Amino acid sequence: MATTTGIQPRALLRASGGPRYAVALAVDALGTGLLRPFLLLYGVTVLRLSTPVTGTAMTAGVVAGLVCVPVVGRWLDRGARSTVVAASMLVRVLGVALLLAAPTGNVWLFATASLFLGIGNQAWPAAHAALVATVAQGRERDAALAGGRALRNAGLGAGALVATACLAGGTTALRALAGVTGLAYLAAAALAWSVHVHAHPAAAAAAGAAKDRDRDRDDEPTPRMGALLAANVIYVFCLNVPEVALPLVLVTQMHASPVWSAAIFVANTVLVVTLQVPVTVLTSRFPRRSVLAFAGLVLTASYLGFLAATSLGHGWGAPAVAAVSVVCTLGEIIYAGSATALVTALAPAPALGGALARFQLSTGFGLAVSPAVITALAPHGPAALWGGLAAVTLLSASAVVR
Repeated sequence: MATTTGIQPRALLRASGGPRYAVALAVDALGTGLLRPFLLLYGVTVLRLSTPVTGTAMTAGVVAGLVCVPVVGRWLDRGARSTVVAASMLVRVLGVALLLAAPTGNVWLFATASLFLGIGNQAWPAAHAALVATVAQGRERDAALAGGRALRNAGLGAGALVATACLAGGTTALRALAGVTGLAYLAAAALAWSVHVHAHPAAAAAAGAAKDRDRDRDDEPTPRMGALLAANVIYVFCLNVPEVALPLVLVTQMHASPVWSAAIFVANTVLVVTLQVPVTVLTSRFPRRSVLAFAGLVLTASYLGFLAATSLGHGWGAPAVAAVSVVCTLGEIIYAGSATALVTALAPAPALGGALARFQLSTGFGLAVSPAVITALAPHGPAALWGGLAAVTLLSASAVVR
């Protein structure tokens, strides 16, 4: 029986890599949700490191992880698929082991652990997208990529909730949390490796032909990859709006209760989990390039909405910001469902790994610089923050259209 998305559940599961791979994704996401939001707390409370030192070590890990992404791309272009996904999970097992082995005050082991965790987190998206693109094509591939993102958000949310409940246990609970995370990564790696997906030359040629047919169906002219990657750096700012921009504005400028920020974050997660697949399947009927440009328009409208909402004052400002955040989340969903799908559709099959690696580099760079940009613009007022984000996002959408 078909789902409301028009794709049968079995077909969607098969396009996602199969049941074992879906379980691996869920376990990996749960493990990341258990640790990632609380890695800073682990360094500060368990290892007794200073906050600046801990933050610097974590940032260095993210940057080093980005440097390793081109190597992942070359590995994928040699045909590896499930092996790379499993490796991205195993390297995080090593990172967690170093966390557990680090004595109090040892910044070098913490920095090395952050390095391995950063490598795994940056390598995973490209490896996962390449695996899905190998086992599925066209509309099913787009839906499978969207389903993977929804599943990952659900796992991250569940893991974060469990981790929050464990915080009352102090340092002992945080160490136990890290140990459970390591075991989760190990189990996920074993499940992902057991899928045994590898791209062969003949299959790559067939995939390339399918992509050509898919591109003809969508009537998509091939954009310059450089312009697409540059636009993606700006688009990805939307991912840090619920986590960075809105809490900053609501709590420090509008003096609203922190409950509003928490509610917006929960609503964002719920909407992504429930709507990512249906919205992606719905928009897959249109050219991916046009959908990506439309996502930019929706995000631009939401930023202008935030600008208007922040001018309403303390009484109506916070509820208005919460309402506009739904529009921003819809823009995020449309963007996430079309950007990776567009890259996989446009890239030649033998160079898919390299294209996905460059896309991940642009995503990682945008995620890395967006908190600094947002916090730099916010003190200059709502017009500088939301007007600036609206202007550059609209410019990026125009670049995608051209």
